[in-house]
Amino acid sequence: MKKLTALCILLASQTVLASEPATRPVGDAEAGKGKTMVCMACHGTDGNGAIAEYPRIAGQHPQYIASQLKDFKSGARHNALMSPMAAALSEQDMLDLAAFYASQKMALTPAADELAEQGRDIYRAGVKDKGVPACIGCHGPNGNGNGAALYPRIGGQSAAYLEKQLQDYKSGARAGDSQELLKLMMKQIAAKLSAEEMKAVAAYTSGLR
Repeated sequence: MKKLTALCILLASQTVLASEPATRPVGDAEAGKGKTMVCMACHGTDGNGAIAEYPRIAGQHPQYIASQLKDFKSGARHNALMSPMAAALSEQDMLDLAAFYASQKMALTPAADELAEQGRDIYRAGVKDKGVPACIGCHGPNGNGNGAALYPRIGGQSAAYLEKQLQDYKSGARAGDSQELLKLMMKQIAAKLSAEEMKAVAAYTSGLR
């Protein structure tokens, strides 16, 4: 628990620094719309896709979308579908796509009632006897995350996708991401969660507004 607490403090300090004003390149949402043809099969026309195992990227922070595309292109994060797609993208392409999808509205679905209560407790308070910190600390009360710090929006995300990411952090299958501290923290958290706890917190988070 002490190690995870230290990581939380360090990540929080990075959040403050990341939130300071800075000149960053930005994308053009209209230009991005014209570059979405290859994305539609998995993510739909507006980033809400119909396949639960694929992430909803509508309304996601543009900084986070762009960072993940860069990681897929560089090999810091690997996915059999996304890595080849990102390989052909320029930095401006990534920024434009990120701007377009960020401008779209996420289609929200109700949380699974039978799991929501257990998931709510984990999200808000963690699992004290396992040393698992609360998800709310980084992702906020509504799951909106923090774009400047590259904490993704997870509220309203597909429960199936969230559960799979926790499983992949635990197994090591999600071994990439350029955000090393965040990856390390998520890996340590997921390692302590049971399959039932992952399913519950994913179900609750998917219903956050």
